[in-house]
Amino acid sequence: METTMSVLATQLRAWAQDLGFGALTIADVQLGDAESGLQQWLDAEYHGEMDYMARHGMKRARPAELVPGTLRVVSVRMNYWPDAAPAERVLCDDGLAYISRYALGRDYHKVLRARLQRLADRLVAAAPSSYRVFVDSAPVLEVELGTRGGLGWRGKHTLLIDRTAGSYFFLGEIYTDLPLPVGDRVGAHCGRCEACIDACPTGAIVAPFRLDARRCISYLTIEHPGSIPMEFRSLIGNRIYGCDDCQLVCPWNRFAVVTDEPDFKVRHGLDAPGLVALFAWSAEDFRERTAGSPIHRIGHERWLRNVAVALGNSSGGAEVVAALKARAHDDSPLVREHVAWALGRLIE
Repeated sequence: METTMSVLATQLRAWAQDLGFGALTIADVQLGDAESGLQQWLDAEYHGEMDYMARHGMKRARPAELVPGTLRVVSVRMNYWPDAAPAERVLCDDGLAYISRYALGRDYHKVLRARLQRLADRLVAAAPSSYRVFVDSAPVLEVELGTRGGLGWRGKHTLLIDRTAGSYFFLGEIYTDLPLPVGDRVGAHCGRCEACIDACPTGAIVAPFRLDARRCISYLTIEHPGSIPMEFRSLIGNRIYGCDDCQLVCPWNRFAVVTDEPDFKVRHGLDAPGLVALFAWSAEDFRERTAGSPIHRIGHERWLRNVAVALGNSSGGAEVVAALKARAHDDSPLVREHVAWALGRLIE
């Protein structure tokens, strides 16, 4: 059996490569020593309004509770960094909108899940078994599992890093009841570097390996449903969907390569769009131009909220002020509030 599982693991890695994954590793499900850190993070309320994080509790660290019978977790990664306008150039131009580079193409949930399903189909055909496929869709400690299997190490920004691929990649998992051989951890290579901590605009990385989501621009522009706290609005700059700053400064991302996955190519010129043009989008425009994109799930109201904040952080000018005034009486109280804030900054 051991020899058979070893051969199967080798086959899995080859199949994963054929399906476009950058790497595949296997971990066991004994994550008990990760529970205290998870509980401390929840107790500190660093999850903000992501209630599902607390609701699932320790199930996130107990794969066999999530999927009974699970013995191993197969983790994969897929590069997403697109051939796009240079991130630094967009961030330095306050008339443009910055969108996190992972969100410029097709929704990664759909892409990875389809590929993982094909990988799982091959696995089951070779060795009949039970499994579940997950792509950021269940209480899974994906970075912890990836770390234990040798997919990379946890960086001080809490993301997974690989020496040959940096950190610009998505993760996905297959929970299986097959006793596959587990991989070996790799050493951590952050050393004394704290570039990611220093670069965070809002100080969300409160300590090495500790992220307060309530301060994170990705959380504020994507997960947070209501009014963006005043203390963070000016710090958000022109970032209207997510933030890449902690990764942009990571020395290991000099080894990251541009993805060759067609689904992750830039859509609708969203790698360097003008803020005023985006603020003019109707609800129908938003639906049409973000269909099939991860951006779609925040909805038109949050989109306008985020763009209003970015406009308030811009150099202003007649065009910007006119665009904001055009939505000063928007049907949404949330949008009106952020428009008023932006106008207050631009008109003295």
